[in-house]
Amino acid sequence: MAEKLKPDWAGEDFLSRFVNRLIESKPLYRLMKNQARQVLINTATKKGIPWREDCQKLEKSPAKSLLEEITNPDVIYPDYYLVPFHAYDEGNLCWPAAFEADSATHSMALRVWKNEDLTPEVAQNRLRGSFHEILEDYSPKVVRDVLDIGCSVGVSTLSVHRYYCQRQQETVRTVGLDLSPYMLAVAKVKDEQQEIAAWVHGLAETTEFPDNSFDVITIQFLLHELPGKASTAIFAEALRILRPGGVLGIVDNNPKSPVIQNLPPALFVLMKSTEPWSDDYYTFDVESALKEVGFEYKTTLPSDPRHRTIIAIKK
Repeated sequence: MAEKLKPDWAGEDFLSRFVNRLIESKPLYRLMKNQARQVLINTATKKGIPWREDCQKLEKSPAKSLLEEITNPDVIYPDYYLVPFHAYDEGNLCWPAAFEADSATHSMALRVWKNEDLTPEVAQNRLRGSFHEILEDYSPKVVRDVLDIGCSVGVSTLSVHRYYCQRQQETVRTVGLDLSPYMLAVAKVKDEQQEIAAWVHGLAETTEFPDNSFDVITIQFLLHELPGKASTAIFAEALRILRPGGVLGIVDNNPKSPVIQNLPPALFVLMKSTEPWSDDYYTFDVESALKEVGFEYKTTLPSDPRHRTIIAIKK
């Protein structure tokens, strides 16, 4: 039996078009997006993640006072970023999305191994560790500068930073880049020891970093939130700012994963209702796009039951 390259509920398949028609109904869409958020909250609550308490704590934190300081007034948001997703009408450009992101990230990791009795910390470490193990095989021997693109509230950034610091037994300069100043304000608050060199508000397609600035660039769980055209532009920019021999590591949903392909209808409908670029992502040839912009593509490996890691090198 031939391997399926993507789920039937994504792309131009009949099932996909049918689900899309359902989502176009505003009453149904509102119901589905709220239910999708509730799935994550329920997982978090059952596994001991204090979702509401953490949100209340961030609400009282200095995050809101940091917004003006961290916002780059020259940023022009692309159209693809101004659509509702993740159950928020304003997408990532609002406080509820930023305050809930950390809990949602930990809940997502738990759902990868939902049949195992894992703590949120163990699930998150396993999720990141599987990515780091593959990244390790292709990383330069000496890593001085790391960039995490689409860093959100910094869970991925702190994880990859600590990984390379421990690997080399010395401090590495790590930067987190994101389009949401709300997310970055929360990231800065959560970076209590100021481990990250900078939290930068900017477009990944046109950063202001000089050529050859980084040894490692990671894009973690971001591509499924982008149209393919934007992803390709980000790859081209990553190539420019990587040093020769530098590595680009991508981790995201795996279109070939049997778990994802066989999601129950209720779950894939909920997923599509909060991820407007799903059809684009699940039919996007990441490896070919990397080659087209000039990367030396190395490998694509399943890094856990739901996700894949893709590695490319700047020649």
